[in-house]
Amino acid sequence: MKPRASTLVAAITLASAFAATAQAQTNKLHFGGRVSYHFDAEEAGVGLQLGIPIARHLEFYPSLDNFFVNSGSFLSMNADLKFRVPLETSNWLYIGTGVNLARSSYGNNHNTRTGLNLFAGAESLKGRVHPFGELRFTSNNGNSAQAAVGLNFTMHD
Repeated sequence: MKPRASTLVAAITLASAFAATAQAQTNKLHFGGRVSYHFDAEEAGVGLQLGIPIARHLEFYPSLDNFFVNSGSFLSMNADLKFRVPLETSNWLYIGTGVNLARSSYGNNHNTRTGLNLFAGAESLKGRVHPFGELRFTSNNGNSAQAAVGLNFTMHD
């Protein structure tokens, strides 16, 4: 296994361990898919995310996006904390920050960058299926922006 692939496997394993504990505490674990657009690369992509409650209004929020570049590959992995802004009438708004790892490959050229994320979004929390939209800014050897829309599914016992 390549070093970067082993890092991803370790992150998923760690997230799964936290998920079991968090689900038992809150029963609000979320898993979902997304369609993204990376403004700087001018490419669309698909991805997955996991919402793991760790405290009231706070989630561990790992995500992975694979962008459809013309030649080569472009993968973006995030390990974020998502804070649901407590509003009097609902908790649909969220903001967050975390770490980004972006890897692009074109022929024999490979580039891996790490950086910081800032994001904001809106997600309906009614029922078991939650549509969401999000805007993310990443600073990793330059700044980039990404928009995503998707569906999260509440995982119950």
